[in-house]
Amino acid sequence: MPNTVQEAKRYLDNAKEILREKAKKEDGFYQDKKYVKLAGHAAYTGVLVALDSLLGKKTKGRKSVEWYQNELSKVDKKALTTFNDAYDTLHLAMSYDGNRSAKLSAEGLELAESLINWVSTRTAAA
Repeated sequence: MPNTVQEAKRYLDNAKEILREKAKKEDGFYQDKKYVKLAGHAAYTGVLVALDSLLGKKTKGRKSVEWYQNELSKVDKKALTTFNDAYDTLHLAMSYDGNRSAKLSAEGLELAESLINWVSTRTAAA
């Protein structure tokens, strides 16, 4: 299991590197929407990789955001709230919309880190 958390952290590190190296921050906004989208996707993927190590496999079909929400609601309501905010920020605002606010991106990355760390403590205790 720790390898999965390490993989999730790699995705998060990649997201931070994309923003730092490629997105060109000026006056609180990233200049290149393409890299904001890539970073949002990378960070959100890291969250899903971490959650998969905790929540396990779905029996039929693909996992959806609703599946993750349902499974998390059985485990920890606070983590569910964090996941919902991470989904909204990383997946919708950054990945889809390419929101260039550096403040928003920073908040999204913090949410991702917090969820990955939460999974890490849960899997370590198991």
